Amino acid sequence: MRRPVIGVTCYVEPATFTVWQDMPVALLPYMYVEQVVRAGGQPVVLPPAGEAARVVDRLDGLVLAGGGDIDPARYGETPEERTGYIRRFRDQAEFALLAAALDAELPFLGICRGLQVLNVALGGSLHQHLPDVVGHTEHSPAPGRFGHLPVTAVPGTRLAKALGTAPVTVPHYHHQAVDRLAPGLTVTATSADGTVEGVELDSGPFTVAAQWHPEAAEDHALFEALVAAC
Repeated sequence: MRRPVIGVTCYVEPATFTVWQDMPVALLPYMYVEQVVRAGGQPVVLPPAGEAARVVDRLDGLVLAGGGDIDPARYGETPEERTGYIRRFRDQAEFALLAAALDAELPFLGICRGLQVLNVALGGSLHQHLPDVVGHTEHSPAPGRFGHLPVTAVPGTRLAKALGTAPVTVPHYHHQAVDRLAPGLTVTATSADGTVEGVELDSGPFTVAAQWHPEAAEDHALFEALVAAC
């Protein structure tokens, strides 16, 4: 059988590699690639350039990967001082890509920022700095270091089918999270402090999102579920 083609969005940031210093690069942590391949998919990296939404009819599934914060203007707010790494060109490309994917009923997995894009695109909003809400920094303990907190899936959801309903400790790296839940979405997982850690569409195709980082987890269930849906 042909491996389903899974598009994965990526960053555009200055990077240093081999002999090159601070060159603008379209990049993606290789963990995403490894997870898609391990689950049986064929990853294709999608930079936020050109007309990214036009590639949807060539894909079997889509992953919206992690990244910097969404421009709060998209949910009617101004940026707080700790909202950062806003890349409006990436917002523009990914919101258009998501809209096309939803119209095409393409199987979808949103990861961290990807969950936030889904929620905002459908009319929700975000807490701009989660520690102000939950009173701790364990969801993003230090630059470049994952936190490890348990999440609990809601019985009967696609997320619970993949992970089970017992608490599962997973890698986190997010300082924002769902505030107002968008119409049409269901909360599918939470952490002990009440943070929304998973959402999915109430009906229709496989449209699942996790606020944590399953690409960095030892468990492969969410990527396997995406590929199975494809």
